[in-house]
Amino acid sequence: MKNFALIGAAGYIAPRHMKAIKETGNHLAVGYDINDSVGIIDSISPQSDFFTEFERFQEHAWQLKRDSQRALDYVAVCSPNHLHHAHIAAGLRLGCDVICEKPLVPTPELLDELARIERETGRRIYNILQLRHHQAILDLKRKVATERREGKHEVELTYITSRGKWYMESWKGDPRKSFGIATNIGVHFFDMLHFIFGKLQKNVLHHADNAKAAGYLEYEKARVPWFLSIDADDLPKSVQGKQSTYRSITVDGEEIEFSGGFTDLHTISYQEILAGRGYGIEDARHCVETVNTIRSAQPQAPAAGEGHPFLNRLM
Repeated sequence: MKNFALIGAAGYIAPRHMKAIKETGNHLAVGYDINDSVGIIDSISPQSDFFTEFERFQEHAWQLKRDSQRALDYVAVCSPNHLHHAHIAAGLRLGCDVICEKPLVPTPELLDELARIERETGRRIYNILQLRHHQAILDLKRKVATERREGKHEVELTYITSRGKWYMESWKGDPRKSFGIATNIGVHFFDMLHFIFGKLQKNVLHHADNAKAAGYLEYEKARVPWFLSIDADDLPKSVQGKQSTYRSITVDGEEIEFSGGFTDLHTISYQEILAGRGYGIEDARHCVETVNTIRSAQPQAPAAGEGHPFLNRLM
């Protein structure tokens, strides 16, 4: 049984990590968050220690190192995006392997710095890239890899996840902390596209504001217009008033259904990491490079055949 610490224990995604730690037969020894709304711990690991000050959490972790039975083995990082680098580095320097939500860090340069800290500490970083474990995605990857085809697949990615006014008041609405819409809600889709269709060959931004972004990606095996939004007004008329999220990926006109099957993906990710098959820094590099390019790009008019259909609504 491994001992885990969880940084960002009050966050939206933290319960999935708590559940994964429990379901893989391990122990959540300690949690940390500046917010104290962590009652979910009572139903998963009520004996866990908890701190709202990082200095006290860190000192507690150092104290645990003196006891081989209680010393931490892993630190899971679920904190806001801009804190990932600092929290990953702290976990490594505590002598732990680190499991972090995406985006791992915002830039390739920070990936290189984390790789340096890995070498200095002898510990490892793992990124949660859960869509790589989704059966529908694995099936599509296998199909693309084995079929004989001339030319590239025509893919269209649309993801609209409605958010209220609170979003812009939170760290997620601050591009200095979330790194913007494309990074915060798009990075796992961009990783998925690379996972299925190969290396990125072209990356063009068509639109970007605080609530939505659109562009065009071209991979070895696919051409992909994409559209991401947190604005409920962007929901297709067919789903408005019925659902708050719309997720669609089409490949050559055929919808890829993967709206279900998400509940256990963090547990599967943990199982793979604990078995030595987790995704590390170099696995995450491609999607970090993709979103880093998007953030620094200037929007331009789409070339013929490269614009997402929803772009017409923004003109």
